[in-house]
Amino acid sequence: MARVDADTLARNWWAVVLRGVVGILFGLVTFAAPAISLAALVLIFGAYALVDGVLAIVSAIRRRGAGEHWWLLLLTGLAGVAAGVVTLVWPGITAVVLLYLIAAWALLMGVLEIAAAIRLRKAIDGEWLLLLSGIISIGLGVLLALFPGPGALAVVLWIGAWALVFGVLLIAFGFRLRSWGRSRGLEAAPGAD
Repeated sequence: MARVDADTLARNWWAVVLRGVVGILFGLVTFAAPAISLAALVLIFGAYALVDGVLAIVSAIRRRGAGEHWWLLLLTGLAGVAAGVVTLVWPGITAVVLLYLIAAWALLMGVLEIAAAIRLRKAIDGEWLLLLSGIISIGLGVLLALFPGPGALAVVLWIGAWALVFGVLLIAFGFRLRSWGRSRGLEAAPGAD
């Protein structure tokens, strides 16, 4: 079953790369404007989580018939959409609530990514990139949960650094999937390549 999941991931490598690009763009925005207000951070995070969640849901739906574990990616996507919607619907939430929302989202996403990497370890090479992105996501979640009181600037920089590293790892993983798929003669999903 892991082979089918890996084949489907390889055919849809572009969706993984696109998620990474969105993460890098979000990270760059946070570093370009480190004095960004909390309200702007709320909106940027909400938009990022929503887009990332939608992309994960699309990937899960495309994988739905390919294996029994597609729902892990669906859960990741639903968590992202929920975090984005809650953030955008209630932009006036306090900094502490926002931090705990981001921390919970990062922890859940990290756990699900680690689970996916472990499941794929025998099927593909480079799964360590997904594992590492999951560990980094958990690290961000733990830091935000343990230290909710630092200033907004520090939080912006933490989140920006995480998004950049997460994005780079997802892009690297996506291109590894592409190479792996091509070496096995797999075609990209329709309209993907």
